[in-house]
Amino acid sequence: MIHSQQLLAHLRNRLIVSCQAPAESPLHDPYVIARLARAAELQGAGGVRIDSPAHVAATRALVGVPIIGLHKQTHDGSAVYITPTCGAAAGVVEAGADIVAVDATARHRPHGERLVDIIGVIKAHGRLVMADVATETQGFAAADLGVDLIATTLSGYTEDSLRHPGPDLVLVERLATATRLPVVAEGRIRSASDVRAAFRAGAYAVVVGGAITGIDALVRHFVEATPAGLAETTDA
Repeated sequence: MIHSQQLLAHLRNRLIVSCQAPAESPLHDPYVIARLARAAELQGAGGVRIDSPAHVAATRALVGVPIIGLHKQTHDGSAVYITPTCGAAAGVVEAGADIVAVDATARHRPHGERLVDIIGVIKAHGRLVMADVATETQGFAAADLGVDLIATTLSGYTEDSLRHPGPDLVLVERLATATRLPVVAEGRIRSASDVRAAFRAGAYAVVVGGAITGIDALVRHFVEATPAGLAETTDA
């Protein structure tokens, strides 16, 4: 396992590629995800973001760059789905993640679990914690709980945050200015221009997902521009 300070230093000013696929996609397979991650590493990505213990374990066997692991789970009565429980966090750690991403919003968690306890599980195993937040206040609260990085992943996806057409660079800048923690820009980053803008706003690292690995959505987008695709849309 990479030493914490070395790991953070490795991510500085680098691209992190989120290698994920919808559950219904044929790409949602540990073998495929691990090779997407390996391809990203070979092309210069400084790290990868991987969902689920099975995918993290398969990726760990192929890549040497830091893995940001998470486990998306849905639970009745809670909108929190990114590593929402202590058990989910432990599973990601055991699979080999260097950093564990957790929902760090103030929303109710499954079974009444607490963010501070989830962070404690991750820290007890010597791993770093990435706090996925939607607002500046949530970022500050997560920093007070001892997380190691803050990511703007959830901006625009919660009731208390506005959705921008592109990345929330204002949030990136405010968090980077007001905290000493590395701030990772994530969410709706679709171009090299967006990446450069995020770093100018103060991002420590930048995560790009769908624009690189979202093959299902990308193919659908282009198909809808074809005469056949337009006809299907009209018929529907």
